[in-house]
Amino acid sequence: MLRKIRITVALFFFVFITLLFLDFTGTIHHWFGWMAKIQFLPAILSLNVGIVVLLIALTLIFGRVYCSVICPLGVYQDIIARFGKMQRKNRYTYSPAKNWLRYGILTLFIVAMIAGIGSFVALLAPYSSYGRIAGNLFAPLYQWGNNLLAYIAERTDSYAFYATDVWIKSTVTFAIAAATAGIIAVLAWRNGRTYCNTICPVGTVLGFLSRFAWLKPVINTEKCINCGLCARNCKAACIDAKNHRIDYSRCVSCMDCIEACHTKAINYSHARPQKQTQTQPADQQQTDDGQIDNSRRNFLTTTALLATTVAIKAQEKKVDGGLAIIEDKQPPHRRRAIVPPGAIGAQHFAQHCTACQLCVSVCPNGVLRPSTDLTKLMQPEMSYERGYCRPECAKCSEVCPAGAILPITPAEKSAIQIGHAVWIKANCIPLTDGVECGNCARHCPTGAIQMVPFHGRHRYRGGAGDDKQRPTVMVPAINTERCIGCGACENLCPARPFSAIYVEGIELHREL
Repeated sequence: MLRKIRITVALFFFVFITLLFLDFTGTIHHWFGWMAKIQFLPAILSLNVGIVVLLIALTLIFGRVYCSVICPLGVYQDIIARFGKMQRKNRYTYSPAKNWLRYGILTLFIVAMIAGIGSFVALLAPYSSYGRIAGNLFAPLYQWGNNLLAYIAERTDSYAFYATDVWIKSTVTFAIAAATAGIIAVLAWRNGRTYCNTICPVGTVLGFLSRFAWLKPVINTEKCINCGLCARNCKAACIDAKNHRIDYSRCVSCMDCIEACHTKAINYSHARPQKQTQTQPADQQQTDDGQIDNSRRNFLTTTALLATTVAIKAQEKKVDGGLAIIEDKQPPHRRRAIVPPGAIGAQHFAQHCTACQLCVSVCPNGVLRPSTDLTKLMQPEMSYERGYCRPECAKCSEVCPAGAILPITPAEKSAIQIGHAVWIKANCIPLTDGVECGNCARHCPTGAIQMVPFHGRHRYRGGAGDDKQRPTVMVPAINTERCIGCGACENLCPARPFSAIYVEGIELHREL
């Protein structure tokens, strides 16, 4: 019964978290957006103390149920492992914990967080890894299915569905997502929860806490007949059936062992397992005690680093608050990337973003794209080839679970400058083609662009009179104090392949 309850709740979380990355209408986010905000690492980065305390309490009471129920990457592994189990039952075996690898990766992870190496953090963060898998691999399939339904509906004079563009936002991120999905799938198919118990930093932290869980699987040695079914069905490889021991730091409370035991020798209870000091050799007991002591010392070290990270983030929150569908177009070379309104600035965004790309998935205008810059690999940045950041839209700030984009209203967004427009004389078609334009000025939502006479010398291509001076040609003049960097001018500029006007990012956003 416990296993069935766990599977039901886990599938509920998995389905709706996946839909958060697939749904382009915003309907799912209205009801289930909270599922993204209760993920462990985003809750820490956003300093959501209530959620962090809740997840720690949940682990101290029930064990690592977060890993088996709430974490979508954990459930993804269980699904793959389930298919692998269909091929061969009783396939798992006990293996000792690789604590040197677990705590080593956790230490590197925390150092990367402190140092601001977002690309390394993004690669290891479990929720973010699954978000990229869903957003890059599952979303196109979902959108193609939607477009098929829209095509059928159109033929029946129905508008229940509408077509949407399907496109790869970043080939680098797509490749990383595919590689991540493939590697984790192979590990899960062969050995179950290998990734969770050797690589995942969140699993390592919660694994230490789960040692002290109130409820846990306990082996009753009087009922146990040493059949080994529990160990052969444990996808965490944490049950030493010969010695009647369970490594609770790796147990994910999946309840598979309880289901597999025919003699009901394993119970999920608060009772501690019987001590095995009388049956274990002295040298083995000494070794086990030494391993436990080393694990504790390693965890205390990494916990201290984690606490330092949280303290630094909290201090930054206090002191840094004032700081920081035209496919033939080519993106300009920006000296500074543009980050979304609500991100405060490039530094704040880079330090808090886990590159889960939920904001990329929900952006209705195709503005947010994963970065290919190694220093902020896969973190979203803004580009205006397919659309511009409409002043009335604040979806990215509504869904960000890590606090990288703080919640703002459309009114607040309209007064935040994230960049400013720059005019490129050599690309402007009134000067190159001798035609009137003014697209940038007509569509600027803040009136930051005005058309003024150009009195300099210029030549335009094509037709007779190439050398004729045209002093009355109107060109854009930009008031950078009023420009908010929305990108309407860049997106709607008819110049090809590069726009005659583009947006340059600024280090620190400011209110107009």
